[in-house]
Amino acid sequence: MKRREFIYLGSAAVFSSGASAVSAGTFEITRSPAQWRKMLSEAEYLVMREEKTERKFSSPLNTEKRDGLYHCRGCDLALYSSDKKYDSKTGWPSFWDVLDNAIRTKNDDTLFTRRTECHCRRCGSHLGHIFNDGPRPTGKRHCLNGVSLVFKPA
Repeated sequence: MKRREFIYLGSAAVFSSGASAVSAGTFEITRSPAQWRKMLSEAEYLVMREEKTERKFSSPLNTEKRDGLYHCRGCDLALYSSDKKYDSKTGWPSFWDVLDNAIRTKNDDTLFTRRTECHCRRCGSHLGHIFNDGPRPTGKRHCLNGVSLVFKPA
């Protein structure tokens, strides 16, 4: 296991878990690393394709309160509804449930613990992690990177 690193990108700090680029599974939408780099900022690429984590409290989506849907920045798939969003006080946009057939999960054994990582099911973009400390009725907290999402108001 690699030691935790800290990468600073201008105003966006990104934490590295030592994880490699998204590679597990096949996806409906695929792009080369060069194509992803052309369409994403450096911070977006590091989070979405190399499974890094944005600095907490850095996303404007953390405080977004309007009704609407949160889509994958990589392929525009609707992932989360605003009616499932809540303030987890963690510094990242958090949801207690996901839209049907929107994500895939895998185990993440970095940072000396096992977590559940979530990715867009259509393009494989890294979204964040799912924890078992959320509100009812699911008890889940989908703790997401705002750079992976695009909010579309209702």
